[in-house]
Amino acid sequence: MKTLTDQLADYAAYHRDRRNIVLHLIGIPMIVASIEILLSRPAFSVGGLPLTPAILISLAVALFYLLLDLRLGLMMALVLAGGAWLGSAVAGLPTATWLGTGAGLFVVGWIIQLVGHAHEGRKPAFLDDLIGLLIGPLFVLAEIGFLLGMRRDLESAIEAKAGHKKKGRDRSRPSSL
Repeated sequence: MKTLTDQLADYAAYHRDRRNIVLHLIGIPMIVASIEILLSRPAFSVGGLPLTPAILISLAVALFYLLLDLRLGLMMALVLAGGAWLGSAVAGLPTATWLGTGAGLFVVGWIIQLVGHAHEGRKPAFLDDLIGLLIGPLFVLAEIGFLLGMRRDLESAIEAKAGHKKKGRDRSRPSSL
């Protein structure tokens, strides 16, 4: 398994335009919330504990994050737990509300992502490596941490591998979108 730095640097290489990063800070949480909402039905009980597909998948994904990095993994586990709680709350609403909220967040989140990649001039990372779908949320959390002055060592290691962030699109590169 690749290291945390390698995973984030590989993903970051597709995300050097600051506008794209900002749009990812909006779009990826919307997509994660939508998935948690849509997978919060059906709910069933095992030994008195309520379970949903969202909870089971969140547990598996949280384990992946924990194996990459304990601190970021714990933070992501909390984010995923909050998403599972939100998903369960929305799943308790009428079917049209549950489905409309989940699908709406999903579609709008992806539109925001595609606008970001249009600024970047590069296709999304997951088109070359599906693990990018799991790394995206971790990238967002790491970027928030970097903005708050945390994990400067990790940020420097990522930038050493992926390059520095750019204010705007490098017009010398052809668009891959």
